[in-house]
Amino acid sequence: MGYFLRTLPYSRPYWRLAISSGGMIILISLAGLLVPWPLTILIDSVLGDHPLPSLLRLVPALAAAGRYTLLIWVVLAGVGVILLQNGLRVLQGYLQTRLEQGMILDFRADLFQHAQRLSLAFHDKRRSGQLIFAINNQAGAIVGPFQTVQPLVQSVLTLGGMFWIVMRIDLQLAFLSLTVVPFLYYAVGYYTTHIQARLREVRDMERDTHSIIHETISMLRVIVAFGRELQEYQRFQQHGKQAKEARVQLTVRQALFNLAVNLTTAGGTALVLGFGAYRVLEGGLTVGQLLVVMSYVGLVYKPLETISYTIGSLQERFINLQVAFKLLDTEPEIKDAPNARQIQRAQGHIRFEAVHFEYDGRPETLKNISFEVKPGQVVAVVGQTGAGKTTLISLLPRFYDPQQGRIYLDGHDIQELAVKSLREQISLVLQEPLLFSGTIAENIGYGRLEASMEEIVAAATAANAHAFIMRLPQQYETPIGERGAQLSGGERQRISVARAFLKDAPILILDEPTSAVDSKTEAVILDALERLMIGRTTFMIAHRLSTIHHADLILVIDHGQLVEQGVHDELVRRDGLYRQLHDMQTRPERPKAQVAEAVMSGSGHKPPGR
Repeated sequence: MGYFLRTLPYSRPYWRLAISSGGMIILISLAGLLVPWPLTILIDSVLGDHPLPSLLRLVPALAAAGRYTLLIWVVLAGVGVILLQNGLRVLQGYLQTRLEQGMILDFRADLFQHAQRLSLAFHDKRRSGQLIFAINNQAGAIVGPFQTVQPLVQSVLTLGGMFWIVMRIDLQLAFLSLTVVPFLYYAVGYYTTHIQARLREVRDMERDTHSIIHETISMLRVIVAFGRELQEYQRFQQHGKQAKEARVQLTVRQALFNLAVNLTTAGGTALVLGFGAYRVLEGGLTVGQLLVVMSYVGLVYKPLETISYTIGSLQERFINLQVAFKLLDTEPEIKDAPNARQIQRAQGHIRFEAVHFEYDGRPETLKNISFEVKPGQVVAVVGQTGAGKTTLISLLPRFYDPQQGRIYLDGHDIQELAVKSLREQISLVLQEPLLFSGTIAENIGYGRLEASMEEIVAAATAANAHAFIMRLPQQYETPIGERGAQLSGGERQRISVARAFLKDAPILILDEPTSAVDSKTEAVILDALERLMIGRTTFMIAHRLSTIHHADLILVIDHGQLVEQGVHDELVRRDGLYRQLHDMQTRPERPKAQVAEAVMSGSGHKPPGR
């Protein structure tokens, strides 16, 4: 019940729609009570000799009307009631749809925004396809209570009105029609007990299948390159078949539940019909009154069936709502401290003090890291693959928080700074440039949303991207496809550099930005990066040591520990890890034994990170 109550705030912006829709439900229920009466009057008063109902005899035109005139009035009334009822249903459906779609959009937006606030540690532990499924598919559960309440209210109103009228006609038939209620109550209890757990399993399987689809599409280049289309198809088929079989079994159980409800109401209808016919033969009822009773019994059982089905489907809505709110209730690990400090523009003085970090359930990735960087310095971070280089740099913008130690920016503990304010001080140029499926101008402008076109062009020019952009058919308005698929790797990287130019942040992080391009393109990108680094505190992660000779400080990381730090010439003179890495890259040929030794030195445990 708690989850359902939490949906109410999402209806507040649409309270007029909710009230109007509720009013339509009441009118539809009242209109439904009128449906059988034109036919009853036709049988009893037009074709038969029974007087009109007492209420209609108060209308002079009807009281004095002959059979043929009354026939016309009855036909018009029958058509009018049907038109009224269906017109009200159309209007109520429109109001209900606007209410539900507004609530779904608002709830989905909250889930989307909250997912962005969650730390990378949260996303590292979850498949993105499951998150997409929760936001896109299960967000619709927010309207579950309203989709449940609407038929319940309508059914209860209709049930009450019809039962009152049937009681006025024949009290025995009225109570006889209620004999099916205990059986329906038992059926609902059985459904609730036995279906809910199975339904949760089915939902989990369907989320896994959705994740496989998302993962396969996002990894399509690798799949095609390795020729693994058949294996991925078989993997999808295997999970899909499991989800299908589980859904089929669940559907069969739901169908059996529906069958039990239908058989129960059919038995009740037969019982009322038999006893009602007996009452007609005994003279206690007219044929028209029996017709009204049977019409109402059918309509009375329909609300009972609706209530049963609604309570049954409520389980699925509850599970979906539970998953969606569980995501919304997940506390962000990275969040602002109370009274978090805002900073305008940092100088770029950075200090790590005894920093320790580990991923959940894994050995320490970083151990006792301490160093200091002065404003405007260029810092290179080197080490073998898996040493923890990228993890180290990821702590600065608070993608993760260390378990021990402190990181300071201009003398302020970064955990005491507002996260948004901190990240505004940092620009990123990653190994794999991440672009959106918009235009070139939109992707560069992502660095500063309020930037003018002139500023975007200036940033592209500084990044050595303007020339190739102007050769494109639509120049800066050229769509680049998903993740920039229409551009080459070097072109994508220059767009990424232009974005960093436009942001103009005082701190720059370069995570191997030239590792995936050829030498000619690397020279063009490095030329742009040299201009970008001027006046900024810069962290460079690099495998090619030739690109970091100019660094003011080189940090050498080995298995999560800072084993050396200094400038290039100083580190080369030492007989340490940096010297070994330098010799391996500068020596034309290396003996096989030396290669084997290098491989073995990195074959131990390597924590996550680079």
